[in-house]
Amino acid sequence: MLKRTPLFVAHQKLGGKLIEFGGWEMPVHYTGILEEHQAVRAAAGLFDISHMGEVRVRGPKAQDFLNHALTNDVRKAPAGRG
Repeated sequence: MLKRTPLFVAHQKLGGKLIEFGGWEMPVHYTGILEEHQAVRAAAGLFDISHMGEVRVRGPKAQDFLNHALTNDVRKAPAGRG
């Protein structure tokens, strides 16, 4: 089974054409490459890079460190998720 990023459901709902990419199910495009290229040049774009890295933080002060370094409150996130 392919891995999925936290944005997978959003990619599906927005009509992304999903493909296998390095063991992940990722969108290759939504409406078409040229249309998306023009949209990014005219406004902005978002690229899901959550498949590109994984960090493990351990130790008695790991939660305190993460709450200091990140914008999310890790106490509210499901175990193993950011």
